[in-house]
Amino acid sequence: MPAVHLTLADTVVLVGYLVMVVTIGLVAARQIKSADHFFLGGRKFSKWVMIGQSFGTGTNASMPVSLAGAVYTMGLSGIWYQWKNLFVTPFYWLLAPLFRRFRRTTMSEVFDDRYGRWMGAIYTVFALLFFTINLASMLKGAAKVIDQALGGGLPVDLIIIGMTCVFVLYSFTGGLLATAWTDLVQGFLIIALSFMLVPLGWHHVGGFDGMKATLGTEKFFLAAPEGIGVWTIVVLTINGLVGIVAQPHLIASVGTGKDENACRVGQFYGNMVKRVCTIGWALVGLMTATLIARGVFGDTGLRDPEETFGYACRHLLFPGGLGLLIAALLAANMAGCSAFMVNSGAMITNGIYRKYLRPAATDQRCLLIGRISGVLVVACAVLYAVFLIQRVLHTFLLTETMATFVGISVIGGIVWPRANRWGAVASIAAAMLANFTGYALAGRRFDHWDPTIFLTALVVGVIALIVVSLLTPPEDPARTAGFFNRLHTPSDSAADDTHAHTAPTAAARRAHAEAGRLLILVNLLSLRRAAAGVPLLRAYRTDLKGFAVGVGLVGALIVAFLLLIRL
Repeated sequence: MPAVHLTLADTVVLVGYLVMVVTIGLVAARQIKSADHFFLGGRKFSKWVMIGQSFGTGTNASMPVSLAGAVYTMGLSGIWYQWKNLFVTPFYWLLAPLFRRFRRTTMSEVFDDRYGRWMGAIYTVFALLFFTINLASMLKGAAKVIDQALGGGLPVDLIIIGMTCVFVLYSFTGGLLATAWTDLVQGFLIIALSFMLVPLGWHHVGGFDGMKATLGTEKFFLAAPEGIGVWTIVVLTINGLVGIVAQPHLIASVGTGKDENACRVGQFYGNMVKRVCTIGWALVGLMTATLIARGVFGDTGLRDPEETFGYACRHLLFPGGLGLLIAALLAANMAGCSAFMVNSGAMITNGIYRKYLRPAATDQRCLLIGRISGVLVVACAVLYAVFLIQRVLHTFLLTETMATFVGISVIGGIVWPRANRWGAVASIAAAMLANFTGYALAGRRFDHWDPTIFLTALVVGVIALIVVSLLTPPEDPARTAGFFNRLHTPSDSAADDTHAHTAPTAAARRAHAEAGRLLILVNLLSLRRAAAGVPLLRAYRTDLKGFAVGVGLVGALIVAFLLLIRL
């Protein structure tokens, strides 16, 4: 595989990008006045910044790498490894306000509020594992593409270290503010990355007709027995719905809007853009499979399916395009890595340092600890990426699965007041044990993913939450009252935050219902009682209208894609 050298145009594009993101970090650093501002950006982001942040944080280079590889191997049905959250996307409209109403910096503090101090510590351990493994998959994924795009001219490990140095620099100085600003800018580069290869390779493969003639029409089914069938799609959807609520970066990426509407718009539409970009990644996988099958560039196969995206880049891009692609890859990667670094720093500062070591630590001391601890987590992720990852796809699914098992106690704690700490810890332990035991018995690596084993473990976890909670004493209502009061109180203004510390009065509850500000998920087991006599369609209209629009847009995307592949 001959090395590919960057042209002058490629170098100019790439250097320009790197200078831009570092400059943003340095400028943002001048506005950081406190630890809260570093971790959460002051909760002042507009809906446009929130869209960019949700899209950028939720999209990284491991996704086009793993998805293109999956589609290359099994056909178009492989798209569901990323579209697993497609049917979940409308629920993001319902979930987003929760992360603002928690009124906390990290999910560890949310666990403290709901289940007690030591459950918060357990969540902190999970969160740090989540951040470390996810960061590692992002770094490995981007490095694989860049390595292939350059024809193996640079060692993968060296690429990982280089990317790390850049995003650590601007994240260390500018915190979430720098991350949000760069996410907004980098979002456009990520979209370019998702689709720029398609028109460049179209004439080589002869469009859809040419690809179907070469690969067979069975490779173009969205659900295929030899690829991903309906059963797997359903289980992946469940995985995404339960797991999203427990992911430790959600408070920072979703709950930092200037009001609840900004949070809703950011999470829903930011992720809808990602669903559209997924189509581009899938088409690259099909095109590469066609190029290889025809021997267009003299190759008869790939040593690793996850080299698919990089292979297409190396053979299809024009001078300057390779620099743009590498910049876009770095953008996709560093957007997520930067957010995870800041979030992990917040988790260690608030979940460990402030709680157990220095409760009276000054704000400036916490800011320093947050910065340093974030760098340490990144260092662990680099080691994991270099020495432990075999398949980026399996690593991605491992973190999603871990989050789902923790998500049982999050959803249970929101919708079912009787859930307690013993049920929560039992659900996590039982689900994890069932999952990893299943893979051990099957002779698989612990980071493998099988729908039947996953769903079995999930059911075991849900049963454990219910049974153990009912068999053990309930949580003290006086201690958990603050948690539920905040969820029942809107969070759009300082006045709302003031009232959140006490239980809403009957008049306040009715006023919230009249304004359509009640949340379905918070009141799921008592929808009519919470509405206080207000018709349900009016009391929950903000939730219902946005959810209906979301269902419509998801349906339209699927129909449009089906029409596209039948052209």
